[in-house]
Amino acid sequence: MRLTAGRVARRWVHLVLGGALLMPFFLLTSVALTLLVPGADPLGRLGWQFATFGGALPLAALAALLFPLLRPLETAAVRALSAVPAERLADGPARSWAARRRSALWFTAHLLAGGIVSGMTLGVPPAAVVLLAAPFGVDVPPLGWPRAADGWAAPSAGLALLALLLGTVWGAGALLARCAPALLGPTTADRLAAAERRAAELAARNRLARELHDAVGHALSAVTLQAGAARRVLDSDPEFARQALAAIEDTTREAVAELDTVLGLLRAEHDTGPAGPAAPAPTLDALEALFDRTRAAGVEIAAELSGDRAVVPPVVSREAYRIVQEGLSNALRHAGPVPVAVRIRVEEGELALVMENPVAAAAEPGGAGRTGGGRGLRGIAERARLLGGAASAGSADGGWRLTARLPWGGAPGRGGGRAARARPGGPHPPAPGCRRGAGRPRPGGRLR
Repeated sequence: MRLTAGRVARRWVHLVLGGALLMPFFLLTSVALTLLVPGADPLGRLGWQFATFGGALPLAALAALLFPLLRPLETAAVRALSAVPAERLADGPARSWAARRRSALWFTAHLLAGGIVSGMTLGVPPAAVVLLAAPFGVDVPPLGWPRAADGWAAPSAGLALLALLLGTVWGAGALLARCAPALLGPTTADRLAAAERRAAELAARNRLARELHDAVGHALSAVTLQAGAARRVLDSDPEFARQALAAIEDTTREAVAELDTVLGLLRAEHDTGPAGPAAPAPTLDALEALFDRTRAAGVEIAAELSGDRAVVPPVVSREAYRIVQEGLSNALRHAGPVPVAVRIRVEEGELALVMENPVAAAAEPGGAGRTGGGRGLRGIAERARLLGGAASAGSADGGWRLTARLPWGGAPGRGGGRAARARPGGPHPPAPGCRRGAGRPRPGGRLR
């Protein structure tokens, strides 16, 4: 890597910063030596200065061990001044003792190199100027340097001092830059914590994607069929067209409310300030309204619920609603307005759900028979898996069947722990000759 003058200058500043950080520890050590050692002169004689310098370094290492926030401060300085790639350095405080020890070693090395370079920066340039000016009549102090009578020996010594200073800066800066990733880089615990954060962020994004897909996707599929039916009978049956438009209004209103709920979840996860209360997510109690809106799109729904839905935990009830919603969306999206049978059975510690419908023969105006997708089935499988249950979907008895088992309260043998299964791709396979359901939206029907 080629070092430019600007990079050397920035590393010089970084080293001088290390010397400045050393000063509090240097002064504390000088006070301690003055009090503890008779005749000590830490700020006078050169030997005592070196002793004070050596005693200050352990204090600096101890400070780095005790204060984890020193690592992000040092990391920021290295990124800005030492040209070390940011991805090779750790973020955040040094929480583990292994990270603290590495930070303490780095801090000590930075202050050691910084103290040496800072001392040379203060002493070498004035001495070099005096030596360079010696041939022009400037008296050289009697410190053993070459005198003016020796011709150009004094200027040569001055240039050598400057070269020594620059070489020390270059070497110390390059050494610290090479050691920075090893001492300030992420530890195994840091990498594990970062992986856990990324997994949590990905899980949150997937959850929001599932909510948006199921809520908005179902509404759009229903509205597409309702609008297509209204368009076809607008002239021959105005009353039916008005009913379809009213159903579209109700469906879109519910979709906006559910979208507001999902956006409320997003704001709650990313905002730190106070936020208004979000609308509650729909549960099994909202299935009747869901079935009514779907029937308005021309879908014949035969629904059956056995057991007491009041014993179902809220989280299971919400996930079960979303699974039913996505199952109906799949029927609308890929098969059209075909009859759908929904059976929900609440057992001890588990909810079992089965949805069946015939498949479409061909696509018709209004959106039925469309191919593509697959995200909905993956979302159903993820919902069931997160509850410790299982889900499966595929062809069965000439139609399409979706099943899900959602356990709660310690029922591992009844579905928990089994891998969720969902056939990739998602669209209902075409089956010529399969009977289509009623083509007109119609109200009515209640959960039986």
